[in-house]
Amino acid sequence: MADSIMYQEDGYVVLEADQPEVLLSKEELFAKLQALLQSKQNELPRELQKFSSLEAKTQHLLETYCEFDIAPGKSIQWYVVRWQK
Repeated sequence: MADSIMYQEDGYVVLEADQPEVLLSKEELFAKLQALLQSKQNELPRELQKFSSLEAKTQHLLETYCEFDIAPGKSIQWYVVRWQK
C-alpha cells in the first residue's frame, strides 16, 4: 500500500518565462491562476469554458493541468512540492 505522504502537498514551485522560480502555497497559486484566467476569459481552452464560474475554472486548472499558455511562446508551469521530507 502506498504511503499517504505521497499524496500530501505543501505548496507549488511555479515557473514562468524570464522569471526566477517561485514557491507558492495552494491559496497563492489559486489566486495567481484565477487572475490569469480572468484576463484571458475570451481565450480559454474548451475544457475550461464548460465551467460557469471563475472559481470552478481555476480549481479545474489547478487540479488537472501543470502548464497554462499565457501568450504565444510563454507559459506558466506549476509542480507540487513538499517542504520537508
